[in-house]
Formats: sequence, structure tokens, C-alpha cells
Amino acid sequence: MADGTTERAATERAAAERPVEQPVQRLTAADLDVRGLGERATLVQFSSAFCRPCAATQRVLADVAGMVAGVAYVDVDAESHLGLVRRLEVTRTPTVLVLDADGRVVRRAAGLPRKADVIAALGAAMTEEPGRSERVGNITAGRP
Repeated sequence: MADGTTERAATERAAAERPVEQPVQRLTAADLDVRGLGERATLVQFSSAFCRPCAATQRVLADVAGMVAGVAYVDVDAESHLGLVRRLEVTRTPTVLVLDADGRVVRRAAGLPRKADVIAALGAAMTEEPGRSERVGNITAGRP
């Protein structure tokens, strides 16, 4: 005899096992309070005032953006942009987003990234086909 509780539990388990497609997040220059995004890509860092790894992340991202033509770097104060932090589900600083030329979030990482990983993720983001997913170091496509 099937009981409704057992059937409901099986349905919930099956739903939890199915992959959930997340909508592609797209950011504009207005979202980030900047004049414009990078011509080829944009590195976005969410920082907070007392975050020690944020300063090191800032140096890495600014350096990479300076090395690659058409790439912009934006440092966003998480406390001043709480709506955007909530929308993007940023739960810690530093959080780094790699945006393609159209402002789509194509890579995401939390914590201090390695320079080599940023360069590789940036290169992949600039040549990536939509819908393709991969991991480069600690920087993953889409959401973690």
C-alpha cells in the first residue's frame, strides 16, 4: 500500500537529483556604476573594507587586465551594492566574476585567485561558445 508521504519523498528526491539550469546573469555598466564594460571582457571583483585577500586579488586582476587588450577591471564595494550582491548571490569577498563582451557572467570564483587561473579563465571566456562549461583552476563556468 503506497502512502502519500513515501510518494512525496520520492518525488522530492528525484527533483533534487535533476540539474537545475541557472539563468545566465548579464551585467551592464550601470549595474556596476562604471562608464563601460571591457571591449572583449570585464573582470569584476566584489570586495569589502576589511578583507585582506581583496587587496591581493585587486593586484592580480588589475595586472591581468593591464596585460590583455580590451579587458576592463572593476572593483565593486559589496557593502555599497547590496542589491547587486543579493542578485548575484555573492556570499563572501573577494568574489570574482568574468564577464564576456556582452556582459554575461561566464566565470565565477570566490577567494584569492591565482594569476594563471585568471588568465586561463579570461582566455576561455573570450573564445567560449555559449552553453559550454568547464573549470579552470578555482574559477568555474557560471555558478559554483
